[in-house]
Amino acid sequence: MFNGSNLRLARLYHELSLEQVAERVEKTRQYIQRLESGSAVPTRELANKLAAILFVMPEFFEVNDQSPVNEEIVHFRKRSSTRMATKWATLAKAELYRRVIEVFDEYLDLPPVRFPELRAYTQDEIEKATEKCRVDWGLGFGPIDNMTRLAEKLGAFVTSFDSVSDDVDALSVPLSRPFIVRNTAKKSPCRQRFDIAHEVAHLILHEGVSTGDRVTESQANRFASALLLPRSAMAKYFPRPIGGRIDWQGLSQFKLTWKVSKAAIIYRAHQLSLLTDAQYKTAFFGLKRKGEAIDEKEDCLIPQETPELFHKAMKYLTNEMSIDAGSLARRLCITPAMLEELSNGTLLAGLEYENLSENVVSMSAYRFRQA
Repeated sequence: MFNGSNLRLARLYHELSLEQVAERVEKTRQYIQRLESGSAVPTRELANKLAAILFVMPEFFEVNDQSPVNEEIVHFRKRSSTRMATKWATLAKAELYRRVIEVFDEYLDLPPVRFPELRAYTQDEIEKATEKCRVDWGLGFGPIDNMTRLAEKLGAFVTSFDSVSDDVDALSVPLSRPFIVRNTAKKSPCRQRFDIAHEVAHLILHEGVSTGDRVTESQANRFASALLLPRSAMAKYFPRPIGGRIDWQGLSQFKLTWKVSKAAIIYRAHQLSLLTDAQYKTAFFGLKRKGEAIDEKEDCLIPQETPELFHKAMKYLTNEMSIDAGSLARRLCITPAMLEELSNGTLLAGLEYENLSENVVSMSAYRFRQA
């Protein structure tokens, strides 16, 4: 009954090496490796020790669930300096987060997934694909008020893995119920909105395609730019230079309306030939001269977006179906503390860990209906 891949999953989740686990349970590195490969089976006492140090229940090692989350399918935007341990920890967290979402999908009637599978390669094809999505989603061609909420309305969960966010830019997992992991470390609200749009692009343009190279990243960036700043709106509302001089005041107001950084607006304007090469260079040098190469002065006026779907789903389970966080943790064979970390603090918002070991609530008897 022992599934060594789950031992490896829990170890990688906590960014522990084979040596560290072996030392804590007083075994050799080679023996722990044999357990993970399936060539050895631990005693009940050892399984209990392993579970205690990895914040899971002993039954976690008996789960026979093949993970669909792997590096080949995940749209993983990491930095060149990202450590291998961080990469594997991120994928492990993604797999456990997937298991939580799988339970939500079983219990609740979540928003239907509405990410079309489109193939667009040229710049014009990507622009048209973005315009089609805006029409199909009923957005029109005005500003997107909340990019995170849009992604969730389209059926994706949005979260962040704070323990690894410094080293990983962003990622999206294109499963039947997709989810997006954003980077919240030292990022402006505009940058986070762009990251969400970028991952939405991957979910639409790159189903079954290995990403992370220059071509696919460029395609996703183009889609994100076009989604946040449609070319028809740019042609009509972009504050063009006055007498050859950049209209900084107009640019600032445009940013506050569209919630896109001035740097991204300038880049998009040049992309659409609304700025000449010389004007484009002048604008970027102007941002640097103003000390706004990274942080822009209007950033503090734009609210950070907060994911809502996970919290609403958990709250509904708790308040309407009497399935508390403790019950959910037991279903996943992990500790409430580990579930708390996976939920990014959602469970602290008035949800209690009640001991409902005899909970026999029928999940199929209730459905979470969207308004």
